[in-house]
Parts: sequence; C-alpha cells; structure tokens
Amino acid sequence: MRIRSLRKGRGWSLDNLAARAGISPSQLSRIETGHRRISLDQLTAISGALGKSLDELVASPDDSDVVIRPDRDESRGLTTWLLTKGDGPQGLTVAKMRVTGQAGGVTPDDLGVHPGRDWFTVLSGTVVLYLGERVIRVEAGQAASFSTMTPHAIRSDRGPAEILVILDHHGERSHLHR
Repeated sequence: MRIRSLRKGRGWSLDNLAARAGISPSQLSRIETGHRRISLDQLTAISGALGKSLDELVASPDDSDVVIRPDRDESRGLTTWLLTKGDGPQGLTVAKMRVTGQAGGVTPDDLGVHPGRDWFTVLSGTVVLYLGERVIRVEAGQAASFSTMTPHAIRSDRGPAEILVILDHHGERSHLHR
C-alpha cells in the first residue's frame, strides 16, 4: 500500500513506475495489492525509482511491528501478550499471560484437551495446574511441561499470576483462539 501511495502521490501510473523500476506492470500490481511477495531485488528497484531508501519504503506507519499490546479475554481470566507472530522457532508460539481466573470450582467442562505439549514457567505469583485428577501448585520460578492430551486448565492462586508459555500449533489454536 505504501508503494501505491507513493506512486500516486507522484502522479505516476502503474506502467510508469514499473518502467522506471524495470519490472512488469502486472508484477507491480500484484505487489501493490499484496497478492505477491516482493523480492529484495524488486524492492531495491522500486525504492530507487521512487527516490526512497529501503527503510523509508518498508517502515511501519505505526509502532505495531515493535510494540506488543495485550489481548484481554475477561471470560477466561487471561490477558495475553503474543511474543511471536507466526515466526516462532520451529513453529512454536511464545506468549506471556496474566492469569486472573481464580482457582477452585473447576469443572470437567473447564478442562481442555488437544494434541501436543504445553510448557510454561511462572514469572510471578502462583498458578494452579489442573491436570486430569491432579491439582498442582506451580510457584514463581518453577516450570511445568505436560502432554495436552491430559485434560488441563490453569488458574491463579490467591491473586494474579504471570506466566511465559511455549505452545505448539495445537496449543496456540486451543489457548489463544477460542
């Protein structure tokens, strides 16, 4: 969109910028509409044609590519900061979670099951891990890892707790996209 905006701001047609950058108008059109990923060679040619540095051309218009903002899920008592955006190592998702949902009163319907493994470490506070029939307190500085085929839920114990979680793609879908 930035390329299209700069092109139109100069009063150039698609054909005009494509000729200046040495790429086909159809390629440029697909790049501008997001239907084609831009190669570094194309990006360099387009930035030169527009008289802009690569940094100016790819800079985010806001701080969303830098600042991680929380996603609150009041119904589940979670605030989540997604620390990876689809680019986690080996397809894993890393997130920080503030758990405010209090322990106690957990029913079988509250327990989730999905393929894979979950791992978390408690940064502050204490969480209660419901794992099948087991109830396990995990305190600040401790970590837990378990098969997610066992019914499970995490709640805070006597006040908010913050955890750092690593989820595989099954865990990400189950825990972050309900």
